[in-house]
Amino acid sequence: MSFDLALAGVVAIGLLVYLVVVLMTPERF
Repeated sequence: MSFDLALAGVVAIGLLVYLVVVLMTPERF
C-alpha cells in the first residue's frame, strides 16, 4: 500500500465520520 493511497483512505473515512456526526447532531457543527 502506497502512502498516497493510505492518506486518501484516512481522509475518506474522516469525511464519512464527520458527515455522520453532523447529520446525527444537526445542532452541533
